[in-house]
Amino acid sequence: MPEPVLEIRNVSKTYTGRRGLFGKSDPVDALRDVSLTVARGESFGLVGESGSGKTTLTRSILRLEQPSSGQILFHGNDMAALSPRSLRRLRARIQIVFQDPYASLNPRMTIEDIVTEPMLIHRDIVGLDRAARRDRAAELLSLVGLGSQLLRRHPHEFSGGQRQRIGIARALASGPELLLLDEPTSALDVSVQAQVLNLLIELQDRLQLTYFFISHDLAVVRYLCTRVALIHHGRIIEEGETNRIFDAPQTEYARTLISAAPEVRVPA
Repeated sequence: MPEPVLEIRNVSKTYTGRRGLFGKSDPVDALRDVSLTVARGESFGLVGESGSGKTTLTRSILRLEQPSSGQILFHGNDMAALSPRSLRRLRARIQIVFQDPYASLNPRMTIEDIVTEPMLIHRDIVGLDRAARRDRAAELLSLVGLGSQLLRRHPHEFSGGQRQRIGIARALASGPELLLLDEPTSALDVSVQAQVLNLLIELQDRLQLTYFFISHDLAVVRYLCTRVALIHHGRIIEEGETNRIFDAPQTEYARTLISAAPEVRVPA
């Protein structure tokens, strides 16, 4: 296997119970001893139903949540042990594409401001002046299939698919190595989904990106991902090469999940 980019080692996350009108609620185990490895250059899929722990794991990778136990490593460095300065530099290398292209773009900002904002936040790493940032934004728009003449427009002037392309351009602005793709096509219609997925494949090949793809859509995961893990109630139920998981699922949960998706054939 190529060099690991992301390693998740025995990560658990428990939310303590909250006191309310009818007493204190029970603790919730959102993640239970999760271990995964994502290698350089691969597309790794994490599949689970709503409430399975996908969002908690994503937030933990981004250091928006602190695991109750376990480690998350980026190129072998424990992210919890990093100084604030080191963590900020690391965040330039790990970016996210959000699920909802209508909610993830600030309607008051121009497309130029949206795409160049990460360059400003990470200007000590990116090292571009204002004119160079504008040129880079135009280049990124072209890279995702949009024209540089759109820089002065606002998000409301674009379709959902175009907005998601802008979101992808923004995620690429700081020159990341790892992209977290959080259901990036679930809010789009089927024809636009295919266009965005093909764009992601092209970008991965061109920029040597690593993808951690979070989804509940098995057909999309099978199309994009080389390896996949199934998560249920915070536990990894099954993990392996995508074709093996889909063609010969080993657990009852995997068979049930796959059989419930009409696009995916389960062997008899």
